[in-house]
Amino acid sequence: MINKGRIVFAVALTTLGLGLTACNDGGDSASAQDSPSASAPASSAPSGKSPSADPSDDAAAAPSGDVAAPGTKFKIGDRAVLPFKYGTDKKGTVAVTVTAIEKGAEADMAPFGDKAKGMTPYYIRMKVENVGGTDLSYASLRLRGKLEGGGPTGVILIGDLPGKCDNETAPRDFTTKGASYETCSLSATKTDPIAVASFEEGDAYRDSPVLWTS
Repeated sequence: MINKGRIVFAVALTTLGLGLTACNDGGDSASAQDSPSASAPASSAPSGKSPSADPSDDAAAAPSGDVAAPGTKFKIGDRAVLPFKYGTDKKGTVAVTVTAIEKGAEADMAPFGDKAKGMTPYYIRMKVENVGGTDLSYASLRLRGKLEGGGPTGVILIGDLPGKCDNETAPRDFTTKGASYETCSLSATKTDPIAVASFEEGDAYRDSPVLWTS
């Protein structure tokens, strides 16, 4: 969300198919005090599939008692069962295990252009399992990076860095209970290190996310 009084800058990079938006509070865009917002289009979904997630807190497909309550905190390596909705026609229950939060190099952000200077990327690696056994093929799930203690990074990234952090969509056969795949969510910061992964999909989780910490 862009706060009142902020100026938004947008850069389109046609060669790499990436864009970046920076939001500043009256200062120079290169300042470390800025709270920038960067974006790059996510990988295209297969034809006929929704390209973005439509969050919902509806856990109708989840086994009773299995779903993690909003605000639950886990350690990296722990498995959390969560309600999930993608687009308008895919809804079910998934289990997410955050396996690592890896620090990248500032140079990795080069595809986002000059406005990404000073940003350090972090790669949130995870395993996603189909718990409810509903058809979630080609769905995409992302986690947000947070600073230690759960504070915001000031940077929002949409997209991935091929070869570094690939946000994979669920495979075609992600339709049965026990099916799984691995993926990565890209996050970045200009200030303190990212030490927390946050699930914020659905109204209840948006206000009180599920968190993984080291």
